[in-house]
Amino acid sequence: MAICGKLKFPGDKSISHRALMLAALADGTSEITNLSTGVDVETTKKCLENCGITFINVGTSVKIEGGSLQSPVDELDCGNSGTTARLLMGLLAGQKTAAKFIGDGSLSERPMKRVIDPLEKMGATINSIENHLPLSLSIENLTGIRYELPVASAQVKSAILLAGLGADTPTTVIEPIPTRNHTENMLSKLGAEINTHENTITVYPLINRLNPFKTTIPGDPSTAAFFAAAAAMISQSDLMLEGISTNPTRSGFYTALKQMGGNVEILNQLSEQGESRGDICIVSNPLNGINIAKDMVPGLIDELPILAILASQAEGVTEVTGAKELRFKECDRIHAICMNLGKMGANITELEDGFVIEGPTKLRGGYVRTFNDHRIAMAFTIAGLVADGDVTLDNQHCVDISFPQFYEWLKIVR
Repeated sequence: MAICGKLKFPGDKSISHRALMLAALADGTSEITNLSTGVDVETTKKCLENCGITFINVGTSVKIEGGSLQSPVDELDCGNSGTTARLLMGLLAGQKTAAKFIGDGSLSERPMKRVIDPLEKMGATINSIENHLPLSLSIENLTGIRYELPVASAQVKSAILLAGLGADTPTTVIEPIPTRNHTENMLSKLGAEINTHENTITVYPLINRLNPFKTTIPGDPSTAAFFAAAAAMISQSDLMLEGISTNPTRSGFYTALKQMGGNVEILNQLSEQGESRGDICIVSNPLNGINIAKDMVPGLIDELPILAILASQAEGVTEVTGAKELRFKECDRIHAICMNLGKMGANITELEDGFVIEGPTKLRGGYVRTFNDHRIAMAFTIAGLVADGDVTLDNQHCVDISFPQFYEWLKIVR
């Protein structure tokens, strides 16, 4: 059973969130084509609607009427989306817009202190239950700060930069390791004054509102990675993934796949609104184990579950370290990966900040606990393609968070 054909993916989830938020600040009508179809992005859209922003669907595009964000009458329900909660906290703080944030059970257990601390240093008033949702945000005036991130986090960085747009002095963020830079790219293209030098980013208070824009969101590389992995490890496979984001801060999985011996070629590259895209061709090839160290993790943090599946089929040892942030995603992904792969017969050792896998191993089918995590569900569905026996997920529908069409598209290329 080979994986063959061509797929063109819905827009990148991270860029989609940010495009909607920045369109809300723009002076006029923006138009976004190929938004992510995931529930998380729809959650951001609904929250912005609750803040007075108007959206009009036109075919495969959405038009956004930028304007002044209003304090919502209702609570902002962020669902399962950490990106929605954290970035909106920064966005609304910068616009001096009071709001109360809530989320589902999983999101309410995820850490918010990492965003609360810098926003409070800037002058925001935030009331929460032990630094978790639900929380309330109120603002009078914000002052820019110089802030060194204690952990590499694009969400925290973006929240601070968005807040900095409404501060009265410049705001500087220093990253320990570079993370995805979509916020900086878009701000620089839309008229904000923002400077980046190595790991230091400085944003200046907005004098005028952002420029309205038209853009097409590139395909999501994290979603595409599940299909790329299947093609890489199943013999006689040949798959083209069209229009995928090739932003260097997001291409870590494809770099790692090449290092493992994967046959990966990127064609037809172009750039729009500071974001590059291209067609990624994957042809099956024997794989070998590699080491993934801390400095590589931010560029493939969302793809580590599927990389673990690849590692179970690769010759030799794959070691992932410096990935403790995986324990604070929709679930503890290190534990979920190690528990489920271990039950399937993989030779895997759990580390505090990662895992070690020695392959190749013929996996066994069985029952998989997804912990209601979309990336665990998709990764172990792909594992089922190379396992003896069927793989049964306890929750198939959690994939809707990022890619509702996952199972349908998998049938297309099999």
